[in-house]
Amino acid sequence: MDIQIEESWKEILKDEFDKTYFQHVVAFLKAEKASGKIIYPPGSLIFNSFKQTPFSDVKVVIIGQDPYHNPGQAHGLSFSVPDGIAKPPSLLNIFKELKNDLGIPIPENGNLTKWASQGVLLLNASLTVRQNEPGSHAQIGWLQFTDQVIKKISDKKEGIVFLLWGKFAQEKQALIDETKHFVLKAAHPSPLSANNGFFGCQHFSKANELLIKQHKIPVDWKI
Repeated sequence: MDIQIEESWKEILKDEFDKTYFQHVVAFLKAEKASGKIIYPPGSLIFNSFKQTPFSDVKVVIIGQDPYHNPGQAHGLSFSVPDGIAKPPSLLNIFKELKNDLGIPIPENGNLTKWASQGVLLLNASLTVRQNEPGSHAQIGWLQFTDQVIKKISDKKEGIVFLLWGKFAQEKQALIDETKHFVLKAAHPSPLSANNGFFGCQHFSKANELLIKQHKIPVDWKI
C-alpha cells in the first residue's frame, strides 16, 4: 500500500509501514469502510499532522488521544477543528489558557493549522476513529505507530518541547529522552480536569521561552 504521507516523514518512518501491526491497521480500516462504517477523519486527512509539519520543522509536540468523533470535526490535527466548526470544550479551554497566558483573544475559529505550519506537531495517538465511538480504533495498532513517531523525534532531533496534557499524554513521557528535550506537563484541558492544573500552566509562554533559549523562532500562537 502506498501511504500518503509527507516525504520527510515517509523516509523517517519507512520501516514501520511494512511491519505486521501496520498492515493490520490498513486491513482493519479497509474492512471498516467496506462494512459501511463512517471513519474520521476522511482518508486524505489521516496523516494531515505530518503533511502540515514536516519532520525537519518539528519544534513543539502536542499529543492528543483520539480524533473528534462527530461529523465535520476531525481533520487530522490534535485538538483542532476545521474552519466553521464550533470549538469543542477542550479546545475552548486551550484558548482560554492562551488568553490568560499571553493575552491572545479567543479566536473565532478553532483551526490550528497555523500552529502546525510553524513546527507544532499536533499528534493524536490514534489517527482514526469510528463515528460517535470515541476510542474505537485505539487498539488496532495506531498507538504502536505513533509511539514510534515520538521515539523517532526523540532519537533524531534535539531541543523539542513536548506538551503533555493529561494522564494519557503523560504516559508517553517514557518515550522521550529528557537529557536533550523538554517536557511540560499539565492536566488535560477537558472541562472535567482543566481546573486541576491546566488553567495557569502557562505552557505557551514557557514553550516559547525554551525555543528562544535555543535560538529558535518562537511560535506565534495567535490563530
